[in-house]
Amino acid sequence: MNILAINFGGIGDEIFFLPALISLKKEYPNSKITLALEPRSKSVKDLTNIIDDLFLIDVKGKNKYAELLKLVWLARQGKFDMVISSGGNKLISVLLFMMGIKKRYGYYTGNLSEKLLTASVPLNKNQYACAMYHDLVTPITNHKTYLPEIDVEPQEKIPNSVLIHPGVSKMSVQKGMIKTVTADVWAETIDLLVKKGKHVILAGGPDDAEVIETIRNNTKGFEDFYGKTRSLKDLAVLIGKAEQFICSDSAPLHAAVAMKTKTYVIFGPTDDKKLIPQSDLVTAIKANDNCPIKPCLWEHRQTTCEKLDCLKITAEDIVSALDTDA
Repeated sequence: MNILAINFGGIGDEIFFLPALISLKKEYPNSKITLALEPRSKSVKDLTNIIDDLFLIDVKGKNKYAELLKLVWLARQGKFDMVISSGGNKLISVLLFMMGIKKRYGYYTGNLSEKLLTASVPLNKNQYACAMYHDLVTPITNHKTYLPEIDVEPQEKIPNSVLIHPGVSKMSVQKGMIKTVTADVWAETIDLLVKKGKHVILAGGPDDAEVIETIRNNTKGFEDFYGKTRSLKDLAVLIGKAEQFICSDSAPLHAAVAMKTKTYVIFGPTDDKKLIPQSDLVTAIKANDNCPIKPCLWEHRQTTCEKLDCLKITAEDIVSALDTDA
């Protein structure tokens, strides 16, 4: 079975998509799976051996329609037996039909999707994102994979350790999507944890340079691991070594879920029920702000508001969450 899977989004979305691909692989052990995704998310292939090949399609660039035509051409050349595509756009079923692939699966988006797809499944956004994506393969397999699985061995834990990854993607910040507390709050959090005798480790990626520099200038006593993780897989290994992990709503969260490390996540304008599983291993840290439209990001607006009451979370709040679970 030669399978083409299509899922556009950030690296977090691709990690969410992994359970669906894993279930397909369980159904067709000898299959070849090609994933079409945005270039910014290609590092997902480093995390798993489920994906055999990638098609890099820059749908967020200036030449969106040319890129989609490139995808159609690649699909027709690839002699695929099956295509599975996420996304709620009504034209996706047309795109899949143009590929000439015999078996086509996607979300129900109206009568056209019923006519052009082999099977169309309801798009239920009010659930954990892994489950939402996994619905796509329910007409194909009875296998059910609930959480992301990545090819990183379980790690020996560093005693008394707390790993902190404070950043979010620079793209989200540039678009006005503020999803985490300030660098000063992160610095204060490290101060409190160090005073409690914790072995605090600080990590981050290239997008986090400004936040990391502010933390470095405002506190000390932590192990500085910034710049030492060269890939998301390196970070996953480090997350696996930590007894506890504190992060923002970003891709490292989903790597932590896969590594089964006890994780605490700052949540403000986004919906924790859709982004973390129901598990004792993951705790959402939220402000008690009583905002009537929270969570608002993507639900009611495309950027966060100026007040950001939902992110008025103190260092004491963060450390208290860890203490409560101790």
